[in-house]
Amino acid sequence: MSLASIELRDLKLQTQIGTYGPGAIIPKEHVLDLTLWIDAKLVLVSQDLMANVFDYDPLVIEIDRLAGDGHYETQERLITRIVEACASYSEIKAIDIGLRKLPVRAGSGSLGVRLSVDSSTLNRFRSPRTSA
Repeated sequence: MSLASIELRDLKLQTQIGTYGPGAIIPKEHVLDLTLWIDAKLVLVSQDLMANVFDYDPLVIEIDRLAGDGHYETQERLITRIVEACASYSEIKAIDIGLRKLPVRAGSGSLGVRLSVDSSTLNRFRSPRTSA
């Protein structure tokens, strides 16, 4: 199977992540990079119709909703929720996701978490969960 990617870069999220004490540097921005790996047949199309491609707009809307869904203690939790949202789309075969905050020190730098999720991991999110 040939794969294609849809790339979302530098999306500023309206979110609250972390707990900061007095004098701490509070990040001004949280920025998302997301690559969705999909079947190439959704890019190599013979007709210019939305029905022939992957419609990413609903996923972007869901990511915005998740980002603003309340306070997160960690970037990792928001990333996990975004991966869960991506798993609901069977067209998505794998994901590369990165979330970074900035600034880190003295008005400069960014610090983030990056994750690559393969198809078997996505399928675990897609499988009905059972209680232990």
